[in-house]
Amino acid sequence: MPAPPESTTAPALAPLPRVLWPLLFGNFVIGTGVMVVPGTLNEISASLHISVATAGQLIAAAAAVMCLGAPVLASVVAGWDRRRLLALTLCWYAVFLGLSALMPSFASLLVVRIFTVLAPAIFTPQAAACVGLLVPPEQRGRAISFVFLGWSVASVLGLPLGAFLGGTLDWRAAFAAVAVLGAVSAVWVWRAMPDGIKPPAMSRAAWAEALRSPALMLCVAVTLLYSAGQFVLFSYFAPYFKAMLATTPVELSLLFAWFGAFGLLGNILISRRIDRLGAPRAVMWGVGAMALSLLLWPLGSNLVLVALVLIPWALGCFSSNSAQQARLVGIAPALASGSIALNSSAMYAGQALGAGSGGWLIAHGGMGSLHWFALAGLLASMAMSWWASRQPAHASLKSAV
Repeated sequence: MPAPPESTTAPALAPLPRVLWPLLFGNFVIGTGVMVVPGTLNEISASLHISVATAGQLIAAAAAVMCLGAPVLASVVAGWDRRRLLALTLCWYAVFLGLSALMPSFASLLVVRIFTVLAPAIFTPQAAACVGLLVPPEQRGRAISFVFLGWSVASVLGLPLGAFLGGTLDWRAAFAAVAVLGAVSAVWVWRAMPDGIKPPAMSRAAWAEALRSPALMLCVAVTLLYSAGQFVLFSYFAPYFKAMLATTPVELSLLFAWFGAFGLLGNILISRRIDRLGAPRAVMWGVGAMALSLLLWPLGSNLVLVALVLIPWALGCFSSNSAQQARLVGIAPALASGSIALNSSAMYAGQALGAGSGGWLIAHGGMGSLHWFALAGLLASMAMSWWASRQPAHASLKSAV
């Protein structure tokens, strides 16, 4: 009897463990708290009687702190049980977001904001680093992309909600709402995470190994460049659209929701296909999509056209972040705690560089040219990603995979 023909149907993907859901929600809260400032920049500026460019330095200063904090704090908390670390980090976030809502001046808000963003510097890289201990190796890329869906959900729900609360009530109400979410997230992580999850601590030798790896360091440079490119313009969406299109708070929140919806879609598509597509190719597609939006940016002469132009940017924005995490873990799983912390540091350094540059351009009358500077950063990132994909892993890194 002839053998039955082999099935050409792709095998069904095994379900991911439920413990990843509180990590996803934690990233949602972290992302919402980070993006609450760009969403309420107009209201902060008006309430505290400062210019938009000055208010934008809240973004730059916070990003600089997260940049320095991610690798330094990765070493400090290396031996902590991740259940306690992640829950306490979210508690810290909730407390300082609540305090932010009470600050009477820009100077006091800036100081509290600096303390607040120590939480993102810890939570996002450490949540990603512990995923490898919660899932089998064949699910690692999909699991990391799934956890980073939280940032996409923050863009589709958290950022528009913050912009709406800021525009209709006050920026303080938006900060307070995120503080409540932070408390809820802390409880969920504490109840769902198992004890004893401790990724291996990075020794000095391991840090040196990561820093000497061309493959890892060029990938980190990719993140720096596309983050800087994006945040030249993204940091100032609220004042940009108000100045160029006279958007109302409701229109702005809807535009943020539109952007977030396609950002979520892009991350879902990547999370399902990254293990077959390959992380380097996924990164290139994501950054290329963002560059396409910025190339077409001059066509956005009204709200409808802007919404259409934003679609490729949104599809690539968060999916490229997720793919970068998976790319780093794939290069050297044993160094994931350090490489992801360095990558987070690069992402925040790019945000600081982009927000600072964008603020300088706005202060000197260059709001209309922000997108060209953003495009330059993304094209440089694509070139760097191409170079990184052609680097061999260091011999000891190969052995760690």
